[in-house]
Amino acid sequence: MKFDEAIGIDVSKKTLDACIHSLQIFTTVPNTKRGYIKLFSWVTKSKGCSLANSLFCFEHTGMYSYALASFMSEKHMSYIIVPGLEIKRSLGIQRGKNDQIDARKIAQYAYRRREEVKLFQLPRASINKIRQLLSLREKLVKQRAGYEASLKDQSDFIKSSENKLLFSIPRKLIKELNLQIESIEKEIDLVLEENPEIKNNYRLITSITGVGRQTALQLIVVTNNFLSFDDPRKLASYAGVAPFPYTSGTSIKGKTKVNSMANMRLKSLLSACAVSAIRYDPEMKIYYKRRSEIGKHKMNIINAVRNKLLSRVFAVVKRESPYVPLCRHAA
Repeated sequence: MKFDEAIGIDVSKKTLDACIHSLQIFTTVPNTKRGYIKLFSWVTKSKGCSLANSLFCFEHTGMYSYALASFMSEKHMSYIIVPGLEIKRSLGIQRGKNDQIDARKIAQYAYRRREEVKLFQLPRASINKIRQLLSLREKLVKQRAGYEASLKDQSDFIKSSENKLLFSIPRKLIKELNLQIESIEKEIDLVLEENPEIKNNYRLITSITGVGRQTALQLIVVTNNFLSFDDPRKLASYAGVAPFPYTSGTSIKGKTKVNSMANMRLKSLLSACAVSAIRYDPEMKIYYKRRSEIGKHKMNIINAVRNKLLSRVFAVVKRESPYVPLCRHAA
């Protein structure tokens, strides 16, 4: 779709600062539904602008931008959500910063890329609910781990009989956190039951040896139930497990390695899956042993296994059938 105009929006908790690229005019509206209506009215009244031929662009700011994205999707607006780092690096060296400057930068980025961008597709409400539940679960798990570690350290140096309160309170908190984590898991199961497509993909992914519940759910959320990614290599790059070369001319010949820009949560889960697959999957165990014998570094092999697991995930989802170990047929 061809766009004649680009509108950059700098999103904050309470306000939206917008800039129309060609006219270089600005407005500020509240970050509310009434503010969104006011923003679109301002665009329509601006000279030479229309909502139909305008591309809206704003940064991903979590809950602050979600309401705006939802409203735009309901009104069938054309918009993209872009990481702030991508916008910053695409425009070169910049001096000065305020909300209007940021809105102008976003508008400039969108105008330059208006002919090649892929419009944002808002995840379904069920996907977003799973994302929020997983985020809450992760926070509770971290809190529980903190109390467990503190309790262990205290037990090594302090007698529980002399400081009963010091031990009883963390234990009660750990018990309560366990109950809350369990309630989150049950709520996620209810969401899966209400959405057969998501549940089916979850079942297919967990059929792969080494890939567990949390990784399967995270993959479904990150890929928007495999609508946002159509290739395992793209997802590998996003997760930070795709190796890239580092060379230039004849003087710079660095090692091929993964990039630090990654979804660290997904990368961590894939690492745990790779270790599990090497331990319990005969095929991966043979692969790891063979690569080790020829001198490959341990992390190099684990990263290769992470990529193999992602390829298997996309394979089972694409053909809509559970994973079948090849070693079983070879036997």
